[in-house]
Amino acid sequence: MLCTVTQVEEVKILVRMLPIWFTSVFYAASMCQTATTFIQQGNKMNTKIGSFSVPPASMNSASVVFMMIFVVIQDTIVIPVARRYTGNVAGLTQLQRMGVGRFLAVPAVAAAALVEMWRLRSVAAGHNLSIAWQLPQFMLIACSDVFCGIAQLEFFYSEAPMSMRSLCSAFSFLAMSLGYYLNSMIISAIAALSKSGGGQGWLPADLNDGHLDYYFWLWAGIGAVNFVVYTAFAKNYTVKKVELRCLWN
Repeated sequence: MLCTVTQVEEVKILVRMLPIWFTSVFYAASMCQTATTFIQQGNKMNTKIGSFSVPPASMNSASVVFMMIFVVIQDTIVIPVARRYTGNVAGLTQLQRMGVGRFLAVPAVAAAALVEMWRLRSVAAGHNLSIAWQLPQFMLIACSDVFCGIAQLEFFYSEAPMSMRSLCSAFSFLAMSLGYYLNSMIISAIAALSKSGGGQGWLPADLNDGHLDYYFWLWAGIGAVNFVVYTAFAKNYTVKKVELRCLWN
């Protein structure tokens, strides 16, 4: 069957978006550490902050607070400064905001690795590190999400063909779902490979006997590679141009 020119162009747009979407899966896998390994890390820390006992899973609420703060900072400081230097009314383009978000995911996971190294040393010395030391990694994750989360939704919606906007808007959520699956696959692979030489591996049942920090460093490396790959794709991406026409009665 012959396709119309419109259908061919729509398929071209989707194909052009796929490399950007592919990097979104790895970014989502980095972000999902907040609901997986970050909580496991917190379970092995001193959950007392003053007279309060903080459930490790509730540390995600800190991300929400930091996101609210960073949204205000972005709107009042970052965007006006960027607008002055770039000449762009929006300050930063969608691709640039997504790039900043992907970049910030790297130090976020690296911060978790440093905290884990410190925690293991504290355990060896007979102490238990406070869960409050997880706040920097949650702060960086929140800042990353502020830049990338909304920009990613806007990108897939605005770049999608008119007839496929609902489908393409779901790309961001699909990337998030696949990110969790990818994280699970990597955890299973690392758990098996790190035991192949004997010992309990990086991720034993008791994290005090393992090296969760190695796993965080691995994700920092994956995130750095993903950022470089994304930068290459974004640099060569041609943004869809929208023609505005005025209709006079």
